[in-house]
Amino acid sequence: MFNGLMPGHTHHDIDWADRLAQLRMADALDAEALTPVARRLLARAADRPTVVDVGSGAGGMSVLFARELAGAGGGTVVLVDTTPELLAEARRAVTEAAGDAVEVVARRADLADPALAGQVPAADLVWAAGVVHHVGDQQAALRTLAGLLRPGGVLAIAEGGLDLRCLPWELGVGRPGLEQRLLAARGEWFARMRAETDSIVAMPYGWPRALREAGLEDVESFGALIDHPAPGSDRLREYVLHRIGWLAESVGEWLAADDREAIAALTDPGSPDYLGHRDDLFLFGAKAIHCGRLR
Repeated sequence: MFNGLMPGHTHHDIDWADRLAQLRMADALDAEALTPVARRLLARAADRPTVVDVGSGAGGMSVLFARELAGAGGGTVVLVDTTPELLAEARRAVTEAAGDAVEVVARRADLADPALAGQVPAADLVWAAGVVHHVGDQQAALRTLAGLLRPGGVLAIAEGGLDLRCLPWELGVGRPGLEQRLLAARGEWFARMRAETDSIVAMPYGWPRALREAGLEDVESFGALIDHPAPGSDRLREYVLHRIGWLAESVGEWLAADDREAIAALTDPGSPDYLGHRDDLFLFGAKAIHCGRLR
């Protein structure tokens, strides 16, 4: 799920403040899969560490870090985002989760700013999920993130993985395979987003090499499986409705007219095809995490 590092309305046309409800739901649905990730990354960090979450969004991952820290002697969680509404929500959520056991700091700042290191405390662990690909020069962004670390500190990014799937192949309205066409259109949107990003620099290699190029060692990659089988909860159905509506809105120009009509019926509470009435929705995908240690 994307976080909200970029300003409220960017040249990418993503209004992160408007997506706050969807981000909250995604955080809740991801928590089970990402709790072991938080634990694994903190095991590589110093005692009572400072954790900097760049592009903290609604605070979901920082909540998991804070819970782990609260049970292990404490530490500091630094939230970094450019959207004030998201920073406020993340600070509320993390403070509620950890109480007085963890210090919570919020900074309004941007990964695209090469002076970011002067705006946050030195970190033992830096986390950035779905953020680096929004910056034109991704390799430079990784160097900026690595520059936030103390010697021996760990940088972890969540980029790539397996696209979330949530719909049956045949829905009873429109052509079968709607979700596959939505995801293909999303790929077209992503390619154009990257092409139109300011000061874009090609990075024709994968994230592990990019982390090594940023000066990190002991680089590794692993996955976190998101698996919520049908029949899903009310929260899952609501999230699927948000997700399908948002995908359709962002990639509508790449969809055929009959697919747009099918989505309108699937997201209309007054339609007999409304997704909110189904008991066969699910959520399945995987996040890819890449991490390394500063020499």
